[in-house]
Amino acid sequence: MTTSYPSPPEMNLDQSKTYSAAIHTSHGVMTLELFASEAPLTVNNFVFLARERFYENGGFHRVLQGFMIQGGCPKGDGTGGPGYRFPDEPVTRSYIKGTLAMANAGPNTNGSQFFIVHGDDVGLPPNYTIFGMLTDGTEVLDSLANSPVTAGAGGERSRPAERLEIQNIEITES
Repeated sequence: MTTSYPSPPEMNLDQSKTYSAAIHTSHGVMTLELFASEAPLTVNNFVFLARERFYENGGFHRVLQGFMIQGGCPKGDGTGGPGYRFPDEPVTRSYIKGTLAMANAGPNTNGSQFFIVHGDDVGLPPNYTIFGMLTDGTEVLDSLANSPVTAGAGGERSRPAERLEIQNIEITES
């Protein structure tokens, strides 16, 4: 059963603290620094969902080698979310390898889906709020991004041939 929420979480983020996320996957652990002062709404949302165990036993449903891996969809197919949307925040960084950003369906449609960039200079417009950066686990990102894929519903060859599980996401603050 998928949990759904009526509205975005209340702001509980302490912008004076440093937040990190350890994404435990079927291929190992990736650790990311979260940019609480740059993208407080987005980090607050991600921290809330992770602590609510929203991402537990989920997966990466879209994989494009040299571009990105995408997860956080409760349906596992890219069509689901947490039941609400929240606004974009300004993008002031480039989408380089290891960048953590929100996936969306257009302006101000952020929910639970996120992606981690797998290539350098992937040419994305600044339409996807950047809220973190990989600090450890590049080999895990590479392993996930290099997994075999098949064609999905829309014909794009990006659906993992085997399940790429997100076991859980552990948040640390200091």
